[in-house]
Amino acid sequence: MGVIVNLEDKRKKLSPLDKMASLIEDDLKAVNQEIVTRMHSPVSLIPELAGHIIAAGGKRLRPMLTLAASKLCGYDGTRQILLATCIEFIHTATLLHDDVVDESELRRGMDSANALWGNQASVLVGDFLFSRSFELMVEDGSLDVLGILSSASSVLAEGEVLQLMTTGDTETSETAYLDVIESKTAILFAAACELGAIVGERPEPEREALRAYGQNLGVAFQVIDDVLDYQAQEDTLGKTVGDDFREGKVTLPVILAFSRGNDEERDFWRRTIEGLTQKPEDLAHAQLLLKKHGALDDSIERARHYSAIAKDALGLFPESEIKQSLLDVVDFCIERAN
Repeated sequence: MGVIVNLEDKRKKLSPLDKMASLIEDDLKAVNQEIVTRMHSPVSLIPELAGHIIAAGGKRLRPMLTLAASKLCGYDGTRQILLATCIEFIHTATLLHDDVVDESELRRGMDSANALWGNQASVLVGDFLFSRSFELMVEDGSLDVLGILSSASSVLAEGEVLQLMTTGDTETSETAYLDVIESKTAILFAAACELGAIVGERPEPEREALRAYGQNLGVAFQVIDDVLDYQAQEDTLGKTVGDDFREGKVTLPVILAFSRGNDEERDFWRRTIEGLTQKPEDLAHAQLLLKKHGALDDSIERARHYSAIAKDALGLFPESEIKQSLLDVVDFCIERAN
């Protein structure tokens, strides 16, 4: 006798990201096809290198947010396809540039593009993807879209420079840290979500609500990423655990541990983060100090604060399956640290 499979129970087992992907399945397939089409170039190295980094780029969270926000706003056209592709190209360009700046050798468990093709090729292909994204903005034809995405691109670059300025500075404040992650991460989340209200021609309060949702989700997402750098397993993190520590990046866990530490502990952070004079056992000692002062747990609580604001921002939208999916994705981003 055959076994009856309860499809509803099976669906409930999907992760929040997989659930969202199922709700926007056709659009997501169209975006993936558009990515392949739009990164084509007669210069063979460009699609080869771009294809490598895009394949290693995870679950397409940012373009998925554009598609989901468009659906939330009742839009049933096709503009969201090009705009989600544009978001993915901007994000991928920043990844290529980041890996060069950080001298990263891994990207989600795969060799980084700069490790395979060198820094020059990675920077130039990143430039190509930025340029292609602006072609897509122009093709859409909306000055609103052009304004949102060109501004986001500028702020992204500013965020990377801000991070460079705080690297190695153990006196960095929590406010300065938040300025960095709001610029280098949250701004693209905010833009990706706001685009849904633009294509849906929704009123200003809904546009602001989606922007606030994306902004706060982006902050929470980055704080959790910074926590995971000290506590995740490499096969799940997608890069070498402790990369931020080895590069002298001052993230929220370090800021909290430094401010709560004694003189000896602060000297340790100055030697390892400011001076980049590190011994093989220093990462383990850093992790002990973070645990001692509750820096990781408190960082997660900070992320929960921003995730609550993100969820509250969607309060003016009526209940629907896609709205619940957007709310569930917020929780998913936090639960990565558990």
